[in-house]
Amino acid sequence: MGSDAPQNIRRRLMVRGIVQGVGFRPFVYGLAQRLGLGGFVLNDSDGVTLEIEGSADALDAFEQTLRTTPPPLARIDAISVEAVAPCGETIFRIETSRAAAVRNTLISPDVATCDDCLRELFDPADRRFGYPFINCTNCGPRFTIVLDVPYDRAQTTMHVFPMCPACQAEYDDPLNRRFHAQPNACAACGPSLAFHWRSTAFRPSLSTDASPIEQAAAALAQGAILAIKGLGGYHLACDALDHAAVARLRTRKQREAKPFALMAPDLETIRQLCYVNKDEEALLMSRQRPIVLLDALPDAPVAPSVAPGYATLGIMLPYTPLHHLLLRAYAAAASGRLPVLVMTSGNLSDEPIAYRDDDAAMRLASIADGMLTHNRDIHMRCDDSVARIVAGGVQLLRRSRGYAPEPVTLALRFPKPLLAVGGHLKNTFCLAKGHDAFLSHHIGDLENLETLTSFREGVRHFARLFDCHPEVVAYDLHPEYLATKEALASDIPLKIGVQHHHAHIASVLAEHGIEGPVIGVAADGTGYGLDGAIWGCEVLIADLRNFVRFAHLAYIPLPGGDAAVRQVWRIGATYLWRAFGDAFLDLNIPFVQRINRQRWALIARMIERGVNAPPTSSLGRLFDAVAAIVGIRDHALYEGQAAIELETAAGSDDRPYPFALLEGAPLRIDPLPTIRAIVADLQTGAPVAQVSGRFHGTVAEALAQTCERARATGAPATVALSGGVFQNRRLTERLVARLEQSGFRVLLNRRVPPNDGGLCLGQAAVAAARLDNLRS
Repeated sequence: MGSDAPQNIRRRLMVRGIVQGVGFRPFVYGLAQRLGLGGFVLNDSDGVTLEIEGSADALDAFEQTLRTTPPPLARIDAISVEAVAPCGETIFRIETSRAAAVRNTLISPDVATCDDCLRELFDPADRRFGYPFINCTNCGPRFTIVLDVPYDRAQTTMHVFPMCPACQAEYDDPLNRRFHAQPNACAACGPSLAFHWRSTAFRPSLSTDASPIEQAAAALAQGAILAIKGLGGYHLACDALDHAAVARLRTRKQREAKPFALMAPDLETIRQLCYVNKDEEALLMSRQRPIVLLDALPDAPVAPSVAPGYATLGIMLPYTPLHHLLLRAYAAAASGRLPVLVMTSGNLSDEPIAYRDDDAAMRLASIADGMLTHNRDIHMRCDDSVARIVAGGVQLLRRSRGYAPEPVTLALRFPKPLLAVGGHLKNTFCLAKGHDAFLSHHIGDLENLETLTSFREGVRHFARLFDCHPEVVAYDLHPEYLATKEALASDIPLKIGVQHHHAHIASVLAEHGIEGPVIGVAADGTGYGLDGAIWGCEVLIADLRNFVRFAHLAYIPLPGGDAAVRQVWRIGATYLWRAFGDAFLDLNIPFVQRINRQRWALIARMIERGVNAPPTSSLGRLFDAVAAIVGIRDHALYEGQAAIELETAAGSDDRPYPFALLEGAPLRIDPLPTIRAIVADLQTGAPVAQVSGRFHGTVAEALAQTCERARATGAPATVALSGGVFQNRRLTERLVARLEQSGFRVLLNRRVPPNDGGLCLGQAAVAAARLDNLRS
């Protein structure tokens, strides 16, 4: 006699994406339990594999929930489903992880402490009260502790900490928030803190049983500089309101002028320092917890040397339990002072951040008065990310902790596994396969062996984690870049050179999922041009494969080459010389009166003879020149300092000065009329704020009109903006508004930085498009 009961069916689902270490298996387990399904779930080197058995309606409901409301930290890129034979299973279980021949697992970035863990951290009744390494499947270290995949405890630096019975019970309970949380621990079985004095100065009087946190907080309140071990390396910290402490830190760290990042305990404190709008608040509170650039209040009480020459402060909220505990203890020790700490990378200037304990003890010995450290090893260094809100969206200035190694998944497909080595400054690299581009954490400026070693270590680690063994390498055309030399010296069989500014525009196209063509405006300080000149203000008609140089800033000699990047008076004098001839030395403006005539005579001869004075179209150098001419500074302590201070000085008047568009192929943007008008304004006593504001308006107008000329010749009405100059918020927002008023669609970098930190993505995209073209 037949039964009318519905027959059970069984399906196998293979889920790819960020699905390990984010509570995905317990989520699946709980969902299967609620729907009365049998089967199993496990981690493997492809992601997560699961089988579910039950009624068709229940299986459909399971799939729908999985696709629409996954765990908060999960990112599902693909789900494949196939029917398999039912086996009468009614119990759902979590099985042991298994490896696969090919790895396609994605690793989660490190995640800021979640609200649940924070409540427990400050709950005296909780067994993890005050424990600085509290975490769960929704927060805590991931990328910085993982050794290999699958992501299990044995494959992390936590493998040396056997769990106590209480932690093991949580770890084994599929319905517990700490089920298979690989860094799970408590004070009885997990990592611990230690505080070490390295100086006899600034030692507070404390009881002998003071905790490491209490010792560190008291030391900071006394004016000490501390090295503090965090998620991805060591920070150097001091009281941000203590002028003397900040000055000592600058001297010891050998960081003359670049701004320091700050950490504050909460939004209320940040609002006593900066203006914060809703978008900025959301960015500050995001699980990535980047350093966010905010407009400083006029009377912000931090030491002036925290961010000299800036109208902004880079500030972040605590993102580890240790930070939360330290800031709370510091607020108590600081006796009513605003609890704000400088929290800058633990290194000497131009070196990678220290992350190994022995290396930190050695390299930071001359800087730190004490060290707050712990015994959980960091496997991969990872600096803090930096972001801001620009033109209505997030602009990343450094993509690192909280973002890396989450891939940028693209519409284009990489025909072969590929390595893109990036540029020389703000280096990141990219390993790519399938549709995924795995951008590295911030490596830094490839100026020394230490940073190059960090680059090499990072490439090896990413290749192992993501099973990406490149058959193609993409590189910048500049023959002296260390990254380029690494690419050319490698044994990777196929090598593809990509022009610097084409890569910038391609990075925008790639992240927006379009092939082009577009009008691309790439503006920065330095990029090797196809003609051997130093390019830096390029209007291209570009797609992913190729580009045509439609227009550029008119060439001007760069006397002394790289020396002019720091001695910005040289490029200022050169522009005046081009605008006025030798008579510029008679101009009655303070800048000209400061010029050493003998030094200028030597430089003029250098230019006339073509000796070490390469032609450049750099917009960054034009900003430097104007900063020098208006009297902001003659010498920069780091690249871009003069331009940043020129932006800071800008007032609300943005009426454009005259400029010229010189006919030819390519079209040339001539700023000499602008230079003459600036001098005329200065001679009549115009304030620097007015001149700077009008100069910004001029650059925006010149670029907008050039794009309009390109459109008139048949170019698309879409403009992509990229390059380091577009870190200038005033210019970017003015140009975006002007272009949109003219009917253009404007694309900006949102997922990678516009500076050279995003270059590797563009290199990878161009190489993929060219490979695809070869195949077709």
